[in-house]
Formats: sequence, structure tokens, C-alpha cells
Amino acid sequence: MRTSSESNRPQLSYLVILLFLFVAAIVFRPERIDLPEPVLTEIVIEAPELPQSIPDFAVIQDVAEKKASFFEFLSPYIDSVNQQILAQRQRLITFREKINNGSTLTRNEMNYLSGLRVEYELENEVLNTANLVNRLLRRVDIIPSSLALAQAANESAWGTSRFAVEGNNFYGQWCYTEGCGIVPARRIAGANHEVKSFDSVFESVKAYIMNLNTFPNYQKLRDIRQQVRQGGRSIDGISLSEGLDTYSSRGDDYIFELQSMIYSNNLLEFDRTNNDA
Repeated sequence: MRTSSESNRPQLSYLVILLFLFVAAIVFRPERIDLPEPVLTEIVIEAPELPQSIPDFAVIQDVAEKKASFFEFLSPYIDSVNQQILAQRQRLITFREKINNGSTLTRNEMNYLSGLRVEYELENEVLNTANLVNRLLRRVDIIPSSLALAQAANESAWGTSRFAVEGNNFYGQWCYTEGCGIVPARRIAGANHEVKSFDSVFESVKAYIMNLNTFPNYQKLRDIRQQVRQGGRSIDGISLSEGLDTYSSRGDDYIFELQSMIYSNNLLEFDRTNNDA
């Protein structure tokens, strides 16, 4: 017959083993590495060196030289804005593919999407994530250089207008707060608009492109651009100019004038540099 001490020996051995394993787990436990939450890196576009001041186009007497100087001056600004928009657009295309594959956007991706929603003035529309991405893709897109250059030349008298020289405004954009810009000399009695002043030419170009991408009057332009995309064609200024019948009170005559400027100055050549998405 086993004694009481003999019967307790296996239990003691078992406890010793457990104690040894516990100590070993503490001593030899690998150091824990806390991984940070994944953070999406913003796409940064290296902008070209932009001119710091507007040339005095009025002193250039040779017409061909003046035109060439004007296009050379303004093109980098247009390209820079379009490249930033293409980066945003490519990100949206990635979101669309992810959603179509049944995946859920991360918190960082949703934050980015919310920022675009405000920037492109869709915050008041009730949309689910998939529909929001698709709606944004109609707005987050380039304005072809040929059209932007033709309109700038037309609206600023080839960079010689008072509004371009004094307010960096190359597109005749208006504002309605007193002191927001330059009061037109021929403003009719009772009108309160001013021609907006910008801190830089870049801001003027950006505001012009954002205006075409968001304002309800230019829905037709955005629809044309979407159709061009869906047809697999490159976006060009001639096609999109058809959507600018409300940009000027001259309507169709204004569109015809822009198209004539695009053709006569071979501006479609500029469109080849910003059709990458």
C-alpha cells in the first residue's frame, strides 16, 4: 500500500514541470514588435519650375513670337494642374477596382475619398462608396491643354488684359464679394460682380479647371469627356469645347472662335502630353 507522500509525488513533479515551462516562457519570450497601422502614401507630383512673373506680352510686336511666348509661359501651369488631377484620378481607379473585387476600402482610403468629395463639391449628394467613386471619376479628370490655352488667350487678350496683368486672372472668372477682385470698367449699374484676383497664375489655372470640373453649367462638357473616355479616345480640346456654350454669352460663336484658335495655332499638339489615364 502506497503511503500518502508516495501518492503526492507525481502531482508535485507535474507542478514542477508546469513551473519550469512558465519561467521559460517568460525568459525566452521573443520581443513583441508593434506594427503601425498601414498608411497610404500620397502621390506627389514633381511640378516643373514655374515662371515667377508674367512676361510683358504687350511689348512683343511680332504676332508669332507673342503667341509662342504666351503658350510657352502658360503650358507648364496647365500641365502641373492636370498632372495632379491625373494622380487623383488614378487613385480613384484603384479604389474602383478594389470595390469591384469585393474588397472594402481602408480607413485611410475612405478619408482620402471624403477629401475629394468636398474638393469636387459632391458632399451634399447621398451616395454609397461605389457610386461616389464613379461620380468622382466624372469630375476628377483633365482639361486638355489645347482648350485651356485657347480660352486663356481669348479671355486675357493674349496675356495683356488688365485682369491678367494685375490679378493673375487669365480666364475672366468672376467673384461676388466686395474687394475679391477688380471692378470691370464697363460693369453695368446695379451689378456687383468683380473679376477675381489670384495670388498666382497657378491658382488662376487651378480655379479655372476646377470650375469646369464642378460647376453645373459645364455638365455637358463633363458628359462629352466621359463619352470620349468610354470610347477609348484621347481627350481633346475640340471635342470638349462643344460643352462650353454657357461659358460666354456669345454661345456657339464663342465655341467656333475657340475651335478656330485651336486649329490655327496647332494647339492639339499640346494635348498629347496629358492623356495618360
